[in-house]
Amino acid sequence: MSNLNYRHLYYFWVVAKEGSMARAAQRLDMAIQTISVQVRELEKSLGHQLFKPEGRGLSLTDAGQAAYDRADEIFQIGQKIPGEVAYAASGPAIRLSIGLSDGLSKLAAHTLLDPVLQTPGLRLICHEGEFEQLMAELALHHLDLVLAGQSAPPNPNLRLSSRLLMSSEVYWYGPSTWVTAKTRKNFPACLNELPVLIPTRHAPIRASLDRWISAHALTPNIVGEFEDSALMSLFSGRGMGVFPISGLGAQDLSLMPGMQALGQTDVMEDIYVIHSNRGRHHPLVQKILQGESL
Repeated sequence: MSNLNYRHLYYFWVVAKEGSMARAAQRLDMAIQTISVQVRELEKSLGHQLFKPEGRGLSLTDAGQAAYDRADEIFQIGQKIPGEVAYAASGPAIRLSIGLSDGLSKLAAHTLLDPVLQTPGLRLICHEGEFEQLMAELALHHLDLVLAGQSAPPNPNLRLSSRLLMSSEVYWYGPSTWVTAKTRKNFPACLNELPVLIPTRHAPIRASLDRWISAHALTPNIVGEFEDSALMSLFSGRGMGVFPISGLGAQDLSLMPGMQALGQTDVMEDIYVIHSNRGRHHPLVQKILQGESL
């Protein structure tokens, strides 16, 4: 492969994409004979025929298909290089890798990250996963911080620190289809009649909601359970039902016209920021930590 001529490979790639020498010549603004010679040189260097006649055009042989697949990868990557170089030259990128624990309110998490989202050169990488998996990734320094509904386990081998970043009251929201003056007046008893969306039992907030429901002797009509709060709000916005969300997360509901508050609970949603000893020195982690105990 050290003798592979990438110019020959490029001409072959264009012919394969266009389906004929004539169309490739038109695209490249070159003579058909010139392109044909380039392709034959590539076939000679590889030792295999790459095209076979098909109607008025050409089709790939098995060897040609294998060559095309790799060529397509090469030149697709090549097309991205100018943009990536320009981006790299525009200024230093600040990478922030965050883990979001399953069951966490994603709308609230977005609000908590707001202080760093306008950072010049920010490259934000968000991972979602189970709590135990994210703790392992954080301990291995694959993540800068984790947002979760619980603190880190008391394991000295992990060398992780937790801080309560936010504690917010939980509200019920829904579209105007379900949120009316009558249902507001009859809250929370109206949840016995309205279709209800609720976090899955995987979410830390679910246990608190279940206790609140039991304390008010409610038997809600649960029509959907979601691990992702953003997805739950989307289904609610389409008329599926009403749903609970923290006051902080509710700030993002302004992006969904028609969503209205149904009522307030005494349930609190806690969000912890968890970081390693090394991670706390990240400038953006420090900025997020400044918003603790909201």
